[in-house]
Amino acid sequence: MAADTATDVFEEHRSVLLGVAYRMLGRVADAEDVVQDAWLRWAAADRGDVREPRGFLVRVTTRLAIDRLRHVQSRREAYVGPWLPEPLVTDHTAAVPDGADRVVLADSVSIAVLVVLESLSPLERAVFVLREAFGYPYADIAVTLDRSESAVRQLAGRARKHVGEGRPRFDVDPAEQRDLTERFLAAAADGDIGRLLSLLAPDASLVGDSGGKSKAPLRIIETAAKVARFLAGAARKGVDEHTTFETLELNGAVAILARYDGKPDAVFQLDVADGRVQRVYVIRNPDKLVSLG
Repeated sequence: MAADTATDVFEEHRSVLLGVAYRMLGRVADAEDVVQDAWLRWAAADRGDVREPRGFLVRVTTRLAIDRLRHVQSRREAYVGPWLPEPLVTDHTAAVPDGADRVVLADSVSIAVLVVLESLSPLERAVFVLREAFGYPYADIAVTLDRSESAVRQLAGRARKHVGEGRPRFDVDPAEQRDLTERFLAAAADGDIGRLLSLLAPDASLVGDSGGKSKAPLRIIETAAKVARFLAGAARKGVDEHTTFETLELNGAVAILARYDGKPDAVFQLDVADGRVQRVYVIRNPDKLVSLG
């Protein structure tokens, strides 16, 4: 296989490989590193013996992602405050499995689901991603992980049960979420506690991720009243003529990107159910906003 052909084949499958790696790791930078390592393995492989390049590349990428996940999990245990995944731009569906619709996209890369996946073992996470997000047969996953098919089915069962118990039951209607997000942004930017309370569910919560590198709550804020007061206070202190807001699609759903002097400063995304905001995610770790610059 000629060098240019090898490159063409790899590029043909790059978006799928990034999709697998991101769902495994929750960070764009880590996913890109894994895919780069997969390219090096592909370039050095005896490709004449590879009958299914996509299967080979997914297998290599998954194994590299498992190794990377085992390494970063120890770092996350020392993470300052709550951990949230790095926002992934999905406007152009770069990480969508072939033929996936918008509901599948939102479910497989949503912040809520990725947070739940953090509690799985690396092998359980790999099985869940390959099976639920990409629809791989158990037999193929068994080859990828060098496990028996029965062992893979057991891993899949445990992962599905755990995700099912931990995944919040939120609506994913895009029009409703966009409308509520825009009204929420206006109320928060104005520091209007009354309007915020009208949009928040009584038991709403706010999860902030700063990694200790910027200002954000180090614990989850519970109840609508406390969330509204926090947002109103943050607006009074941090929103001025240097602040701009824009809406974009991140992780399969509408989100708000706040910029300060043109630089990404924070990402806000809402979980919505029954016409009310159930959870607010605030990502302010500057390391996780680099890809939005």
